Order: sequence, then C-alpha cells, then structure tokens
Amino acid sequence: MDKPVKTVVIAGGGSAGWIAAGRIAARNGANLAGGVRVILIESAVIGTIGVGEGTWPTMRNTLRKIGIRETDFIRHCDAAFKQGALFARWTDGSDGDAYYHPLNPPQGAPQINLSGHWQAFARENPLSFAEAVDFQASLCDAGLAPKSITSPEYAGLANYAYHLDAGKFADLLRDHAVEKLGVIHMVDDIIEVHQDEAGDLTGLTLRGAGRIDGDFFVDCTGFASLLLGGTYGVPFKDCSDVLFCDRALALQVPYDRPDAPIATHTISTAQDAGWIWDIGLPTRRGTGHVYSSRHMSDEAAEESLRRYLGPAADGLSPRLIKIRAGHRASFWTHNCVGVGLAAGFLEPLEASALMLIETAVDFIADRLPANRAVMDTLSRQFNRAFTHHWDRIIEFLKLHYVLTKRTDTAFWRDNLDPASIPLELREKLELWRYHPPGPADFPHQPEVFSWPSYQYVMHGMGFAADYRGLAQVKAEAASARRAFAQAERARQQALRDLPRHRDLLNRIQQYGLQPV
Repeated sequence: MDKPVKTVVIAGGGSAGWIAAGRIAARNGANLAGGVRVILIESAVIGTIGVGEGTWPTMRNTLRKIGIRETDFIRHCDAAFKQGALFARWTDGSDGDAYYHPLNPPQGAPQINLSGHWQAFARENPLSFAEAVDFQASLCDAGLAPKSITSPEYAGLANYAYHLDAGKFADLLRDHAVEKLGVIHMVDDIIEVHQDEAGDLTGLTLRGAGRIDGDFFVDCTGFASLLLGGTYGVPFKDCSDVLFCDRALALQVPYDRPDAPIATHTISTAQDAGWIWDIGLPTRRGTGHVYSSRHMSDEAAEESLRRYLGPAADGLSPRLIKIRAGHRASFWTHNCVGVGLAAGFLEPLEASALMLIETAVDFIADRLPANRAVMDTLSRQFNRAFTHHWDRIIEFLKLHYVLTKRTDTAFWRDNLDPASIPLELREKLELWRYHPPGPADFPHQPEVFSWPSYQYVMHGMGFAADYRGLAQVKAEAASARRAFAQAERARQQALRDLPRHRDLLNRIQQYGLQPV
C-alpha cells in the first residue's frame, strides 16, 4: 500500500490533458532527477471538441505556473483579453435589456457590501449596479483593454481572463510540456486497460506501442470517459431537469474588416430556446447557439444563429455539439481521476469548463500522492470538493434562468417551474430578498462563484429586493458613499489611461509585454 507514485499516465490530450501534463510536470520535476515521469497518450483518430474559447482569471496563474510567458501565449493562441460577460435579452427580451457580469469585484469588497446601498445610490445616480460599484463595465462599453503595453505580464489595472483559440492553445501547451518540461508524448490508441486484484489501474495497452505501466492515471478522454466511466463504471448524474440546453451549433465567422473592434467581453444573447455566444479574437469571432432540443429543432436553431450573424455567416456551416448536462457521481476512484469532459460537462454560459480543469489539476499537481497509502484520503477530499463545485456551478447557471421575466416561449416558462430550481437556490433567493448576498452565504473556500457574482446577476436582472431596513446598511452609509465615489474616480482614470483593445493586442504582437 505504500508503493510510491513515480509515473503519471494521462489518457487523452486537448486542453484538459495538456494543462494536466504541464502543471504536474512543472510542479513535480518531470525533467529532473528524482521527479515523477509524466506520460501523455493522445489518440491518433479521436479528435477534441476544441470550442472552449473562454477562460477565467485563474488562467493567468496556470500559465505562470507552467512557465509560459503571457506574450508567447497571446501571440501563439490568437488570444484576446476578457473582462467579463454581457448578458443581453435575458430579463425581458427587449432591445435595451442588457447587463454586465464583470471580473472585478465591487469597490471596497469584502470590507463593505455595496449591494444594500446601491438602491438608494441609484435614485440619484442612474447607473446600473455593475456601473455604480466598479469601472470595468465602462471599459467593456468603450472597447478598452484591462492593461497597457507597459504593464508587466499577467498584471493589469483591471482583473482579466482571456479568449483564445482552443486548438492553438492545446498545441502551445503540448510543445511547452514536451520541449521544456520533459513530458513524454505518445500518439496511439488505448485498446486495453489493466488492473490489479484491488482494482487499481496498473497500465494501458496501446495499439502500436504495447503496454505502458503507471502508478497514477488522469482520465482526459473526453465524453468517452474511458477510465472513470468505462473501466470503473462511475455513474453519470444527469442534470437536464435543471439545465435544459443540450445542443450547441458552433460557427467561426470573419470580421467585416481587419481593424474591426474586438469585444473585450463575452456577449451572451438570449434566444427563444437558449442563447448565442459571441467571442472576439484578433482574427475572427467564435460564435454559437446553445439551445434545448426539447424546445427548438436543429433547423430553427441554425436559422436563429444565421439571423443573429447576418451576412458574416453566408457560406459557412455550423458544427453540431451534443451536450449531456451533468457530471460523474465521483471524480477520483482508486488511482484514477477524471478531468475535463471525462468528469462532466455543462452549457458554457459562464465559461466554467477550463476553470474546472485548472482547479482539478491544481489539486492533483500540488498534492500529487506520494504513495498509494495516502491516495484514498486525497480522493475523498477531492470528491467532496468537486461535488460541491459542480453543484454550485449548476446553481449559478440556473440563476440566470430563474430571474427572467420572459414568458414569451415555453423554454423560458419551463425554466420558472419551481420543480426545476435546486432547493438551495430557492432558499438563497428567499433570503436575498431581505439580506444581500455576502461572504457568510458561501462558507466553502474557495468558491467557484462567490457572492459578488450573484450580486451582479441578481441586480442586473432586476431581482426584487429591499435592504433599506437593515441596520448594517444604515450604519455603513458614509462608507458606502466613499466607495461609490472611489469607483467613479477609478472609472475616469481607467477611461483616460487604457488603450483600445485591438491596439494593445497589435502592440503585443509587435513589441511584447514587460517580463515579470
């Protein structure tokens, strides 16, 4: 039981496999004497989904830990900066219906909770919640970047993530992991999985190379979930009774001119039975229609996407992706852990897929089992944490649907059915009518979505709440006025000092960012 972990085998490539390979190798010395050996096996015939173009700010730390320069990442991955998401037509479906979920926290958080003060502030200052408590929504409106060319790599005036080309991203990670970190890359197909009498995995037989032995296995085989679902039979927990969208039509479209502005946020526009994403990269836009096949046909969904895109979609054919909303009942069993699509998949409304990969790999890389004796304890910790993470993501995605005032189609009416709303979310919404979301509502640390995120969506969608009678709100009135004033000063400075998004990306291509 005290057999040391010396060889980690990663089954599958793509973003999940190569993030895992890079982080585990960089953290555990794959190219150093005494370090673990990391082997990644990538199928010669099975492709990757390749449409995960949105990230979280966590990606900055991931790239830094792997050892990739931000300049190289932006240049190689056709990357752009992301400062949040704009949700259009989610509340009542009208032309002016839109709100931001920015990546910056509200001014003064967590020392002061401005949610309880905004209603009074807005009576004299006609600003949305996101505009009143922070400056980032204004940057998005103005098409400005979160940093300047003189900012150090991975640092900026505003919090930021990235939009990227998923295929180019996997290629960059692969080349860096193999050339700089000592990861062994094998292009082959798994034809047999080997286990010992206790059920632990001992090796994989490949079609060309024969048997490869390992001590710890990471399943990154995508929807097939070859090890976690296939070999171990870990059940899949379907959540389509909560999240109805089960199809996506993806389409990459060109700009109408080379110098067209690049949105510095994801645009999510609600439709009759789902929503359309619109992501700006330097050379193209990544778009797609996520929808419920129970409420809309594939043909009607494509018509909606083409109507949204106009002439930009002429002559182009979308790619159909089927979504099985849910996750495995557990994620780490024996000496095998599932990462990425092998663990589960949800509609990409808040770009949580790559974040979940990063979070899982952080745990694995930073707490790689020293030997078999400690593996069961680590797996229990991992499973508890990720069951919580998946539940909270499902809850947060559902929040966008249950706050709608739309009743124009069956899709939106069905989302308001109490039977489709998780119990914890219903309880929180009852509480939040009279108490603003705050840190005490989210005791698990770290949370994937913390209380400011709930505030941005709730206030953005006009959630009916009244916090005027709270003693704490009255006691903090002076501090709140100072915070709102500071947010305004920060807005004026940012609008004055920051460059246009495309201009900064062009300068990075030409000059590069300042090394840390």
